[in-house]
Amino acid sequence: MNRECAITTVDESEIPPSWRASELSRLELPSEDLRNTIPGCYYRDSDFCFLDDLSEGDYVDLTANPERFTGYTGPSAHRVWASIYEENCFGISEWALSSAPNPAPVTLPDSMTGVLRSEGADSSRTCLEKRVYYKIISGLHASISTHICYEFMNQTTGEWSPNLECFINRVAAYPERLQYIYFDLVLLTRAVARIGPYLSAYDYCGTGTHKGDDDTLNQVKNVIGIAQTVGKFDETVLFRGENAAILKEEFKQHFRNVTRIMDCVGCDKCRLWGKVQTSGVGTALKILFELDEKALDPHLNSNLLSRSEVVALINTLHRLSESLYFVNEFRKIWAETAQSEEQRLIHEAEKVVASEDAVKPPSHSPSADANRPPRAFFDDVQRWLWACRNGTMDCVRGLLLGLRNLLDALTNIFKLSGKEQGPHSEF
Repeated sequence: MNRECAITTVDESEIPPSWRASELSRLELPSEDLRNTIPGCYYRDSDFCFLDDLSEGDYVDLTANPERFTGYTGPSAHRVWASIYEENCFGISEWALSSAPNPAPVTLPDSMTGVLRSEGADSSRTCLEKRVYYKIISGLHASISTHICYEFMNQTTGEWSPNLECFINRVAAYPERLQYIYFDLVLLTRAVARIGPYLSAYDYCGTGTHKGDDDTLNQVKNVIGIAQTVGKFDETVLFRGENAAILKEEFKQHFRNVTRIMDCVGCDKCRLWGKVQTSGVGTALKILFELDEKALDPHLNSNLLSRSEVVALINTLHRLSESLYFVNEFRKIWAETAQSEEQRLIHEAEKVVASEDAVKPPSHSPSADANRPPRAFFDDVQRWLWACRNGTMDCVRGLLLGLRNLLDALTNIFKLSGKEQGPHSEF
């Protein structure tokens, strides 16, 4: 019903034969014994996202369907993002990791230390991989919001222009959100740098001879050169230790679920760009955590990525880098804003932040702690009950954390009393 949510499709007769679904299915679709299939899509064990099986669908020119404001908002859109953030529950595997021997300490590169530092009372119990997951999703959300606010339609005049108030209320009022966009960009550039040789040899025009590829290859090589300079993401610091394989598998399952949740978006254009970008991030994660150096050799593995994965990876990198360009444009707009208007925008942003803080439910359950006053414990009880009324995920997550806190408290009691044969971490 919303004109801005519609997408412009391309007739198959305008598609080069080598790009058509029938040909790509023949060349790229893995054999049945290598893929896990559900109606309409599939994934391989190495995939962090579901891939369309090309049996049905439309051809879309992304340049003819820019990501921008569509008017898609309200309860439906909020439910989609709420479901995505709820996939951040690493209950059983995270608890297993907490009792396993710690891997050797590592030094994070400068591009990762700030954004992955522990924050809050429960941060010491939050594994690094879980923090990475949350920041990837939050960065993607902030990037999408930035595009919507920059290409915003005034529903009174029908004109398209940047909306500074929208950007401040959605992104700029929360400095960490901008930081997460940078984090996602570093992750994507690292993936592009690592798979650079494969992208440099890829047959973009589908001719089989690279005929007509010169301009595209020159641009791709320029992007790869930049990525090799700025892609300072160290993937080796993640998924380490005795139970790391368990956590990696659960991480993959959660991110696959995110790509499925995008199918629930009610706006066609929003769903299109949501699927492109979640697939792009999923492809980057596969490049960083599932492919060894031998697999990356384009001469040994010419079909390492499907065409849709290559398209998603490059376009997601473009979305993130363009978001940062838009951020700089918003800074220029802010610099030219009158002081009275600045004060109004700041006041409105403060109200938005306050309203979000007021409704944010806690994710922990009540637990006894000798260092906490009784009143704080009863406040925890009330907040946890409130979380259980509003969603099973928060309730279960809170219960797990509460049990862990209780176990820690019991362990401390036995240690203080000198009873060395008290509860063990295996309990």
